[in-house]
Amino acid sequence: MSPPASTSPAGSPRRRPPPPQPAVDERLVMPETRYEAIDGRISYVCPSDEPHGTYHSRIAALLEAHVAAGYLVAVDMLTRTSEKNDMAPDASVFPAARDAETGGRKIEELAFEVVSTEALSHAAKKARALTERGVRRVFAVDVERQRALSWSRTTGTWEILAPSGVIEDPALAVALPLRALTEAGKADDAVARALLLKKNPVIERALEEAKDEGKAEGKLEGKLEGKAEGKLEGKLEALLRIVAARGLKVSKKADKRLRAERDEAVIDRWLASALTCADVEALLGK
Repeated sequence: MSPPASTSPAGSPRRRPPPPQPAVDERLVMPETRYEAIDGRISYVCPSDEPHGTYHSRIAALLEAHVAAGYLVAVDMLTRTSEKNDMAPDASVFPAARDAETGGRKIEELAFEVVSTEALSHAAKKARALTERGVRRVFAVDVERQRALSWSRTTGTWEILAPSGVIEDPALAVALPLRALTEAGKADDAVARALLLKKNPVIERALEEAKDEGKAEGKLEGKLEGKAEGKLEGKLEALLRIVAARGLKVSKKADKRLRAERDEAVIDRWLASALTCADVEALLGK
């Protein structure tokens, strides 16, 4: 015979407190293997094929460029969401500070899954478990349809995001364009723009050096041709440094064309496009 249910002083049944959740970095499966635990079942996670693998790389690079100070980016990092779940989002953003009570890792705030259309239902199980544990936002990138989706806590389903939209979040220093997640040609532009807006020290130093060189050349050239020529040289040098920082290839013909330009309006137009152009040929066509 089972023992009587405990009651409150008023005679109503007393609710037992829920059992404490395991720490997010307490493992249910062996780390550094290709296994996850979902709903109490151990699942083998297959290696990525080419489309998925390239999307994984792209998302990681974008997150590293856009992440805010005080946060870290991880790839395939296991998170214990419950007694029965120990799963690894494809990419995640989590606080760098350790948990004050446990000394362990804090729960990630953003999680990303790369999926094919038929795998959305499987990704939904992970998204539900992650958000129930405390992950604020979970996104999916659909490889086949080149679209981005966001998990809705309200409806418990995936919601398609507008292609022209952005992800704005306290964990990101710069808004992340959704097209950069789904279109390969947009990723480099987004990374370059984010690093510039975050005042990346390498890019800042390159621009400052170009500015200083421009001033020096301006003083020298000013004796013969006036300060305007030195100003143009400074802008051209800044342009070339931005192109080099983005890793764009400059042919001898294109380099000659760039250095020969003396129309300041044209140079200013090039500078405005240097961070987003696909290649130097496209830049010269503007």
